[in-house]
Amino acid sequence: MSYRRLLRERRGLLGIAFLAVFSGNLGQSFFVGLYQRPLTQHLEISAGTFGTLYSLVSLVAGFMVLRLGPSLDWVPPRRFALAVLTGLIAGVMLMTLSPWLVAAVLGLGLVRLCGQGLMVHLGFTLAGREFGNQRGQAVGVASLGMPLGEILLTPVVALLLVWLGWREAWWLFALLLLMAWLVMMRQVAWPTAPRPAAENIGTPAVRPLRDARFWRLLPLLMVLPVTMTGIFLYQAQMTDDLGAAAATYAMALAGKGLARMPGALMGGHWVDRLGERRLGRWYQLPFALALVTALTLGGDIAIWALMLGGGLVVGMQEPVANSLLVSLWGSKHLGRARAALSASIVLATGLSPAVFGILLDLGTDFTILLGGMLALLVGSWLLAQSTLTEVLRQPSPRKRPHLS
Repeated sequence: MSYRRLLRERRGLLGIAFLAVFSGNLGQSFFVGLYQRPLTQHLEISAGTFGTLYSLVSLVAGFMVLRLGPSLDWVPPRRFALAVLTGLIAGVMLMTLSPWLVAAVLGLGLVRLCGQGLMVHLGFTLAGREFGNQRGQAVGVASLGMPLGEILLTPVVALLLVWLGWREAWWLFALLLLMAWLVMMRQVAWPTAPRPAAENIGTPAVRPLRDARFWRLLPLLMVLPVTMTGIFLYQAQMTDDLGAAAATYAMALAGKGLARMPGALMGGHWVDRLGERRLGRWYQLPFALALVTALTLGGDIAIWALMLGGGLVVGMQEPVANSLLVSLWGSKHLGRARAALSASIVLATGLSPAVFGILLDLGTDFTILLGGMLALLVGSWLLAQSTLTEVLRQPSPRKRPHLS
């Protein structure tokens, strides 16, 4: 099925998945960071204290996703979306209106949990579960909500802050999302939960965190978010050590957002055509080549290679990861499997800045860190081969008729 046909025949459910991922931008670091200065002034804390509190609530949100995310396997998606939307709106109100630090930080935590965490989890789980043999393309379409948010929201916020206060800007975005979700709630036919809640009494049939296959696959899926987090936070040291201009990084970062879109669409198409089993072996190759280019050539070319290669692979990863999780544990347990993956990545990306920072404080050149990233990528690829080989030996679900 082509993207055009998929959009024509399943646009309602695709719209829900896309809107969920796009709504998650309100909890993403880039969006919250646009309000960092007025937030610190509102809370009457230093930038360092804000960063510490932000890391803390992010880690707590990651663990909460691990706890709450699996419920999407038995809670009706419409009810789940309504609960998450309520939590997101409540978080915005607490964060912008409360004069008390504890309540405002709780609001920030709700924005992170319900935005970056559960909204994105909802979108990708629905796209990966409800589209059968077209799940790769569906996840690819849904994942466009992230780069579009990065590309559109940053200049929009900058323009709004010229005429509105920072609180009013937050309220406007929350109101627009609320209106969009009300349309989805009323106009679109929502799917049911894949299994009844009664099946979850007792020991769950699927526990990815206790499955060796998950731990062999996890580093491969985690290496890119971890390394890109380090690059984003310490881009000044990176450009200095590579001999690149600071302006180059700013332009290349925009290029990364643009590269994510063809990466997501190509990744979704290739997953459905070639299978996630084969694509899972090679989709990291563009980023590996980018790291080799950066280490070999340096300069502005290195920055462009890292951003474009990283953008392509970030776009491809969601279709690949979702389909691999379905192959290993089935679509009925995708909520639990995705929650385990999301929580692991949030925890790792929360700790990676400290590791990068310590190594840089010890005088480590950023090119050495890039070499370490390449070694980590190769090592994670080797570790994942046994799990990928096991998946390859399984009967292909694509031979079964598509009933959704």
